Amino acid sequence: MFGNNVICKLLHIQYPIFQGGMAWIGTAELASAVSNAGGLGIIGAGHMPPDILRAEIQKVKSWTNKPFGVNIMLMSPFVKEVMQVVVDEKVPVVTTGAGNPGEYIPALKAIGSKIIPVVASVALAKRLARTGVDAVIAEGTESGGHIGEITTMALVPQIVDAVDIPVIAAGGIGDSRGLAAAFALGAQGVQIGSRFVLSKECIAHDNYKNSVLKAKDRATVVTGRSTGHPVRVIGNKLTREYLELEKTGVSVDELEKLGAGKLHLATHKGDVENGSVMIGQISGLLHELKSVDEIIHDLVDGLSGVMNTIEENCK
Repeated sequence: MFGNNVICKLLHIQYPIFQGGMAWIGTAELASAVSNAGGLGIIGAGHMPPDILRAEIQKVKSWTNKPFGVNIMLMSPFVKEVMQVVVDEKVPVVTTGAGNPGEYIPALKAIGSKIIPVVASVALAKRLARTGVDAVIAEGTESGGHIGEITTMALVPQIVDAVDIPVIAAGGIGDSRGLAAAFALGAQGVQIGSRFVLSKECIAHDNYKNSVLKAKDRATVVTGRSTGHPVRVIGNKLTREYLELEKTGVSVDELEKLGAGKLHLATHKGDVENGSVMIGQISGLLHELKSVDEIIHDLVDGLSGVMNTIEENCK
């Protein structure tokens, strides 16, 4: 299976399944496990200082000989230094978010890296395709963390039709049905974040994982729409305070001050009431902890059953 898949051939991976580059929890432990299981593990650089990122990359290299990636937030205060670390370490795949990676493409191409930005609109996908990126990740608003406005179902086929490079679907994909749907929409691969949060290898605090396990279909809310940087999280004491402040029209600085450090508070300290529990809408579908290897094989092995169901429904 997937022997002729464009993404698998491009990146030399067994399955066209990316692990989302989640800040604070997309660490070497998770990334190496995903790569070893046949997918593409991704370190979430977030706002990591360059020395910390270098250490994470070197740990991944010591734990797997398979391809892996680093996700870089282009709005990070350390972006230039982080990019230099990626170049120095010859990271095979670089995914980017929150901006245009154009100025870094020549240096990344020079070391043989594949550049795959995350996009939330057709216009951005077309603009970045012209810069020479190797593929794009079309991320729907169902995703956890920083999001756009368009749903995965609507976004993916429009981007597939608009660009001549491979498209990876992201947002709301948590099982074999989502995987099949992504392929039906024209994507050549998927990126999954929330499902991997509930992996045994993910270092997120148990309280964080339990909060996701208890989540229902309407558990998530979106904060920060007034700032231009909307974020999907599980509703809690922090989100209620944040949303109330947004209604009063306080400054962006005040809102950002309220949110500062809150993701780490939840992921590492386990405070899921005052911290930011970033997770996608798919959380209501997630009911158990499994190893990364089990998660990936569940996704892949379940495809045949999904296809049989489709065939039966189309008779």
